[in-house]
Formats: sequence, C-alpha cells, structure tokens
Amino acid sequence: MPDTWEALEHDCKNCRECSLWETRTNVVFGVGNQNAEVLFIGEGPGANEDAQGVPFVGRAGHLLDDMLEIIGLKRDDVYIANIVKCRPPQNRDPLPAESEACMPWLREQFRLIQPKIVVCLGRVAAQRMIRQDFSVTREHGQIIEKSGILFMGTFHPAALLRQPQNKPEAFADFTVLRDTIAAVCEHTYHK
Repeated sequence: MPDTWEALEHDCKNCRECSLWETRTNVVFGVGNQNAEVLFIGEGPGANEDAQGVPFVGRAGHLLDDMLEIIGLKRDDVYIANIVKCRPPQNRDPLPAESEACMPWLREQFRLIQPKIVVCLGRVAAQRMIRQDFSVTREHGQIIEKSGILFMGTFHPAALLRQPQNKPEAFADFTVLRDTIAAVCEHTYHK
C-alpha cells in the first residue's frame, strides 16, 4: 500500500478489485480533515455520492452536516469515509466480497488518520467495524473501546430520513459524541 495520502487516493481511484468498478461514475474516497481525531464511516456511496465523488452529499449528507453543527463541528473537523468506495447497484448493501475487497483502503485511511474516535453510521458499518452482531437500534450511542480506539454506532442519516421518529435518539448519540470528544480529543474543539 502507498505511504502517502495522495498516493493512496490515486491508487484507490484506479481500483478494480471487485465488480463495483464496472458501474461506478466516481470512486468516493472520503472527505474532511486528514488529521482528524474523529472518523465517520458509512456503508457506501449512493447515487449523489457516485455522481460527485464525495461521501454524504445528498439529503442524508445535509442531515449529517446539521447533526455535526449542533455539536459544534463541521466536515473540516472530522473525516468521513465508507466501507466500500464505489456505489453498489440500486444502493443495495455491499456484498461481503465487495466489502472485503475495499477494506484495505479503509484500513490505510485509518492508519494514516489514526483517529481516537470512530463513529459508525448505520448497521453495515457498525457490524463491520465494531462487532458482527451489533444492533444499532439496541446499542446506538454506546462507547465501545477496541485496541485503544473508541467506537460508537448510530443511526445512518438516510435511515433517519425514512424513520424520523429516531432523530431524537440520534441527536442524543451526538451529544454523547460531543462529550467524548471533549474528554479524549486534543484539538477537535481547541482551535
């Protein structure tokens, strides 16, 4: 794997490790602060993200931006990536082989960023990053330590658009996130 951010992104954008490359418009590598202490991980790009090459740019992205703003953050304060970097057809869940093919890219992003906190947006990301049987509906907002890094699973913004009754719980999760950032991060709130 490449040793610089630019080389990693270049190589990722030319990836053909799974069949998703055949239908993508753009590789959605990630966006935000490459020195972030907080890393957000979703499952994969949707149609808007595939068109623009940036994660979380549609309605779900606007909701994520609003949730960040409520706790005093913006995209430039965090890094946002996905399990898979290419859009699965019809926005289906990534297949295990697709996720597996893409994990080396995310692992390298993780290694270069060295986050203190990882926020998994939705079931797919939480089950891949935290635990295979993780339940977002039962365990959202809980801080789980793994190898010295704090993980939290919460509702995917797209799911909140479909089920707005879960928004209060998601906003409570972001309050937990804000308090955790204040406790363990050195520069996220201290500019």
